[in-house]
Amino acid sequence: MVSNKSLEYTTNVQPNQMYIGRGKKTRRAYGFDEIALVPGSTTIDPDLCDVSFSLGGLEFSMPIIASAMDSVVDVRMAEAMGKLGGLAVLNLQGVQTRYADFDQAYKEITSCDNTQFVEVMQKFYSAPIDESLITKRVEAIKKTGVRVAVSVTPNVAEKYAPLAVKAGADIIFVQSTVTGIEHRSAQGQTSLDLKAFCKSIGVPVVVGNCVAYETALELMETGVAGILVGVGPGAACTSRSVLGIGQPMATAIADCAAAKVDYAREHGGKAPAIIADGGMAVGGDICKAIACGADAVMIGSPLARAKEAPGRGFHWGMATPSPVLPRGTRIKVGTVGTLEEILMGPAHIDDGTQNLIGALKTSMGTLGAGTLSEMQEVEVVIAPSILTEGKVFQNAQKLGMGRS
Repeated sequence: MVSNKSLEYTTNVQPNQMYIGRGKKTRRAYGFDEIALVPGSTTIDPDLCDVSFSLGGLEFSMPIIASAMDSVVDVRMAEAMGKLGGLAVLNLQGVQTRYADFDQAYKEITSCDNTQFVEVMQKFYSAPIDESLITKRVEAIKKTGVRVAVSVTPNVAEKYAPLAVKAGADIIFVQSTVTGIEHRSAQGQTSLDLKAFCKSIGVPVVVGNCVAYETALELMETGVAGILVGVGPGAACTSRSVLGIGQPMATAIADCAAAKVDYAREHGGKAPAIIADGGMAVGGDICKAIACGADAVMIGSPLARAKEAPGRGFHWGMATPSPVLPRGTRIKVGTVGTLEEILMGPAHIDDGTQNLIGALKTSMGTLGAGTLSEMQEVEVVIAPSILTEGKVFQNAQKLGMGRS
C-alpha cells in the first residue's frame, strides 16, 4: 500500500533488498504495468472529485503539464493548454527560439525518413539561439492571458531564464536527463547553484530529473517549487538503451514522494510538488502516478496527438538532436483529436488515450478519493497480470487494451 502514512520511513530503510550476485546489492522496482489500484468500501460521484493542484503558489485546475518538447508545445498549444486549466512548458532551446519562421524546420523534421531524421534534427538544432525570440515567444504566450512556463538546461539557466522572466514567464523549469546537487566538470566549470538561482530569479523554479529519495530530498533543500521525477520512460526517449540508466516509474515516484513527506515533516508541512515526468500514455497511467505519490504529471506523446500540437503527428525527444550522443528518437503518434478531447473528452477512442481528466476523476470516484491527496492514500498492489487478465479477445483482435 502506498500512502503518505506508509511513506514515513527514513533513508536507512532499504525496501525489497536483494542481490543480483555476490557482492552486488539490488532491489525490485516497479513500473505502471506491474501495479493496480484497489477500490475500498467508499465511492464518490466523479463530479465531486477535485483535481486541482498548486505549483509554487500558483493554482491550476488540472494536474497535467505539457512537456517542453518542440513536437508538443508552441505558443498556440500553450494558450490552449492554459485555457483548459493546465500548463504547457516551452523549450527555450528548441527550433522556436532558433528561427523566426520555424515552419521549414518542422516540415523537414516530420517529412524525412527514419534513416535521416537524426541528421536533419542536428542540422536545424545547430543554429544559434536568438535571444530576441525568447522574448518574443514568451510575450506571445503572455498576451493570451495564460500562465507562461519555460524550460532551460542547467548550463544556460542563468543566461536565458532572466530574459524569459523579464518577458513575463511565471515558472522556470530547469531540466536535464539527470539532475543532482553536485557536478564535477573536467573543464573546471562551476555548475548551477540552484539555491542561489531560486532566490534570485523571482519566480517558482521546477527542477529535474531525478528518481532517488536522497537526491529528491537534497533538491528540495534548495528552495525549488517542484521536482520532476523520471529518467528514460518517455515514449521518444532512448536514454535507457543508450546509457543503461533509469528507474521504473512507480518506484521512482514512491521514493521521491517519500522524500516529500519527510521534508514536509521537518518544514512545517510545506514541500515542493512531485511531478511524474514521462512513461504515461493512457489515463490509467496518470491515475497510478498520482496514487504512487505524484502531485501532477508531465506528459508529451499523448498531447502530441492533438490537432493543436506543432509536431504534425510526430513526436521526438529533447535529446534527439544532440550533436554528440542522441538519446531520443522520432515516433509517429498521429493526430487523433483536439486537445480538449484528449484532456476533457468526450472520448472517441476506447484505449484510454482521450478524456484523461475524466479518467482521473472516475478512478478517484471509484476509489473513494475526493482530492489528489486522498488519491495518494489509496491501496496499490503488485499486479503484473493487470493488462492481460481476461483480455484474450482484446489482445487477439488488437482492440482496446490489446492495442498496446
